[in-house]
Amino acid sequence: MANNILNKFENIKHRFDEVGQLITDPEIIKDMKRYVKLNQEYKRLEELVGVFSEYKNIVDNIKSTRELLATEKDDEMREMAKEELEMLEKQVGPKEQEIKLLLVPADPEDSKNAILEIRAGTGGDEASIFAGDLFRMYSKFCERKGWKLEVTNMSEGTAGGYKEIVAKVSGKDVYGILKYESGVHRVQRVPQTETQGRVHTSAASVAVLPEAEEFDVELKESDIRKDTYCSSGPGGQSVNTTYSAIRLTHIPTGIVVTCQDEKSQLKNLAKAMNELRTRIYNMEYQKYIDDIASKRKTMVSTGDRSAKIRTYNWPQGRVTDHRIGLTLYNLPAIIDGDIGDIIEKLQVEENAQRLKESEI
Repeated sequence: MANNILNKFENIKHRFDEVGQLITDPEIIKDMKRYVKLNQEYKRLEELVGVFSEYKNIVDNIKSTRELLATEKDDEMREMAKEELEMLEKQVGPKEQEIKLLLVPADPEDSKNAILEIRAGTGGDEASIFAGDLFRMYSKFCERKGWKLEVTNMSEGTAGGYKEIVAKVSGKDVYGILKYESGVHRVQRVPQTETQGRVHTSAASVAVLPEAEEFDVELKESDIRKDTYCSSGPGGQSVNTTYSAIRLTHIPTGIVVTCQDEKSQLKNLAKAMNELRTRIYNMEYQKYIDDIASKRKTMVSTGDRSAKIRTYNWPQGRVTDHRIGLTLYNLPAIIDGDIGDIIEKLQVEENAQRLKESEI
């Protein structure tokens, strides 16, 4: 195993050095699409080279410690060498697993920012209130991660919460972490409007899309119809009297996006263009997700709005993730943004499935 890994290390180190040279080439820098892809490859290889170096260091230390044991006569020195060898040998297995996982091709979208959509489902006003709870949960989680969350469009519920809310989340590896949240989230609790204390079930759907970068999708001005209108708030009243809200229609695909979050029409247009680019990009990316979703239980196709992934049971303070059969009894903390543990367990399951799929 050690020899195989060290052989791979030589190839990866060679490619790492090669990419390092390429990203300083003025001709490459002119080709922004290629330059960005090479930069992404460089970062991934840099991580691999770092882990490989740690592994090589462990293997070299094991070898020299064994050589010391074979020649050393002093009992105290031999005892120290045995302890050192035992500690080093315990590090080999986990480090090999880490390398194996890093060698499995990751989803290239994982490092991207994301578009987060939450829509109220069945359950009327209670579903809108729950969609609001989910948005607050993700907002708190983003705060903990140091991510930036910007709302681009929303439609408020009549009794609170949202019928629909769309936001952009920016930060490190956003999509790779939030992608596990796509699917139907179900809530079981006594609604505020319920007079007889009966538990009702409502639902909201969450979709997480990797944000397209400018060079991912080429948009032609002639393919886009732009409409402007006054932003409106809850109850239909006008928020401002200028035509700052933007609606874009992509004629070839029929995709429509709106943005009314900013008071400036230019800022709304920039956000709407960004979202339109993402939705067009995701039509193609959807094929990849559908393929992955058919193989791995941790992922749900964003096209499958009926796939129930998680239940939040208020009377019992229980949260259940149905994909991996995980049940936790800390609902207040989870709904307050403490979802890291759930996502971590989903990632562990995903990684186990990726390793199984690979031949490494």
